Amino acid sequence: MRRSPIVIGATIAGTAGVLAFHAHAPGAPTATAATTPATTSSASAATTSATSSSNGSAGSGSGSGSGSSATSTGVSGTATGDAVDTQYGAAQVRVTVKNGKIVKIDALQLQSNDPHSAQISSMAAPILEQEALAKQSAAIDAVGGASFTSASYAQSLQSALDKLGFKAADGSRTTLQVP
Repeated sequence: MRRSPIVIGATIAGTAGVLAFHAHAPGAPTATAATTPATTSSASAATTSATSSSNGSAGSGSGSGSGSSATSTGVSGTATGDAVDTQYGAAQVRVTVKNGKIVKIDALQLQSNDPHSAQISSMAAPILEQEALAKQSAAIDAVGGASFTSASYAQSLQSALDKLGFKAADGSRTTLQVP
């Protein structure tokens, strides 16, 4: 009989603690990453990065913005970018361009040397695709927590765009490099 008040008190305290606990939704990082594309539109416009691919040598250099967009107006086709290796695996994308507009990006291969890398890549790929389609360029921002996937995805995308002779309207190129 002496223990019953202690047990009842502990049960009430435990129940109150469980009810007061607020779990965080796993989708919160995705929502914040989806809002970042609008803030960095001019960050890479003036910077040209040398990628590991030499396929863009005919159109390399800074060039004028109006000349670059005029040459991409009628570009149509599909190209597969170079596979970009990282310590977690390789990334390779295929891009489809119609009438000078990027309409589809398929991730053919993403980092998957271990289950954690595969999970990170599968989370980052839709965000990277959405941003590249919105910007109509490979000059995309890295997804937080997926720097290797982001950089290799952007480099492979830039390689594919170079193969098609596609130039972003603002002349931007990817500045992400595999760490």
